[in-house]
Amino acid sequence: MPMQYEYTAIPEAQFARAASPVFQHLLDTYASETSKVVSLWRQFAPEDMAFKPADRSSTVLEVMKHQLLSERRFFAEFIGLGEEPEAAAILPQDLTPAGFSSRNEELCRPRFERMANRDQQWWLEIVPFFDVQRQRIWVFWRRVLHTTHHRTQLSVYLRLQGKPVPSSYGPTADVTWKDADPTRSVEAAGRK
Repeated sequence: MPMQYEYTAIPEAQFARAASPVFQHLLDTYASETSKVVSLWRQFAPEDMAFKPADRSSTVLEVMKHQLLSERRFFAEFIGLGEEPEAAAILPQDLTPAGFSSRNEELCRPRFERMANRDQQWWLEIVPFFDVQRQRIWVFWRRVLHTTHHRTQLSVYLRLQGKPVPSSYGPTADVTWKDADPTRSVEAAGRK
């Protein structure tokens, strides 16, 4: 059964097609993860931007800034995708959840075509990543995991504020749908 989301930043019909079909999953996953981040950010209100659950935690604003800035760095410096905006032009003028959500979509959309045109040799090339060397495809997946980490962080912030948490990979305590079949029992885990 297809997942059901309240909002989709990048609809499947707009996903770029990879020049090499074996890499289509990279584009599909990046589009899906972008939609999940934007859906989550849209749950916050402007007055939530200063929220943080503990003194040593980042605020919602700091996490959103980090997401946009670090993603730009991954694609520009580590992955070497090219044509990324200058770092000073990354953050939105409007430092609200709506401003960050809109800016995230704007920054992500052009990356699809640039990634879609890359071949196997490019994806498997070894590139610098901080103080180590890794395949470009490894760095891409590290970016996806980094994004997921911060999305989960902000999901906890929403829960602590008593706000609904949108679906990422299946139903949540706040979002479900007819015929959803979450794996919450040994019986469900044993189905084939």
